Amino acid sequence: MDFSKYKKGTTAVWGGEDHLSTNGAVTTPIVNSVAFAYHDLEEWHQVSLGKSEGYIYSRNTNPTVHALEQKIMLLECAEHATSFSTGMAAISNTLFTFLTSGKRVVSLKDTYGGTSKIFLDFLPKYNVAVTLCDTTNHEELEKEIAKGCDLVYLETPTNPTLKVVDIKRLSDAAHKVGAIVVVDNTFATPINQNPLQLGADLVLHSATKFLCGHSDAMGGLLAGKKELVNKVYQFREINGASLQADPAYMIARGMKTLDLRIERQNSSALNIAQFLIAHPKVKDVYYPGLATHPGHEIAKSQMRGFGGMMSFALNGDYDQVRKLLTNLKLVHLAASLGSVSTLAGPPRTTSHVELTKEQRAQLGIPESLIRYSVGIESVDDLLTDLEDALKLL
Repeated sequence: MDFSKYKKGTTAVWGGEDHLSTNGAVTTPIVNSVAFAYHDLEEWHQVSLGKSEGYIYSRNTNPTVHALEQKIMLLECAEHATSFSTGMAAISNTLFTFLTSGKRVVSLKDTYGGTSKIFLDFLPKYNVAVTLCDTTNHEELEKEIAKGCDLVYLETPTNPTLKVVDIKRLSDAAHKVGAIVVVDNTFATPINQNPLQLGADLVLHSATKFLCGHSDAMGGLLAGKKELVNKVYQFREINGASLQADPAYMIARGMKTLDLRIERQNSSALNIAQFLIAHPKVKDVYYPGLATHPGHEIAKSQMRGFGGMMSFALNGDYDQVRKLLTNLKLVHLAASLGSVSTLAGPPRTTSHVELTKEQRAQLGIPESLIRYSVGIESVDDLLTDLEDALKLL
């Protein structure tokens, strides 16, 4: 089926699934077989070499997992895609595929805590040079890239302070020195942003979050140029961080409502951000949809919507954070994001739990910050919930 003529909402429903119907089934079957048998040894050999379509062993891929890979490939307008057991598996496998001893990576100071841990603690042990730049200082980023590097790793909007970087501008700079550009698109989702169309080479997702959307399955996805995706696939195939059929089915099922959910979350998040920025007990609101956000113009140029993620800092210390959060009723105090239900928590227990208070401060993450993942509840109810809790501070 040619999906180029369809919009994202249609592709999210039908993409990758048109060839998998079994006896007229209208949903993708869960194929839990570990291995796949062949009567013809030559056919088996050709599939093993990747010269013919087919399945060999579910550590590589299987029909259910492949349907999900095809879905993200179509949504991200990519040549190819592969999958992983978690979002961090997608990030780590991609980085370790391309960053071997003697290589150099340029990235941002504002990346997800687990990603920061790889940059700060793991890669240097393998003699990989790591340069982390002030996230919104594009001139500094371009200067460091121009010195020569092998990979540029971007995250936009960032976790948890929702900073925005110019994907096209930095991709152009990276390609001048022959570097690969990888973008974490978890917060934006392919509904709001397509990094490959802005010049990136690879785009990855923690599929556990918005793609799945129901906080009930874990996975990671990578899409982009076929040659590059295949290199990461070969690394993951041997290292074994494979996605299984059951979570793949659940993520693909969740993605069928992705467009609907993101439309609702975009709208609700903007309304909530506008409410919070005007509240006297709120010091700062971090949401790229606000005209006052430093990255608003860049976000408008590369995003179709501003997402369901935001953060806000209270006037006060961590005690105020604790009081507000424990008085919210329509929220799960939990470490994930992107669900149908609203989730919230401070970075010290969510995105940057791996870092010390001092390290978080260096990254511009105040202890009074709350990360707030807007669900699909009625926005009026969420606003009332926040207003009632803020009154108690």
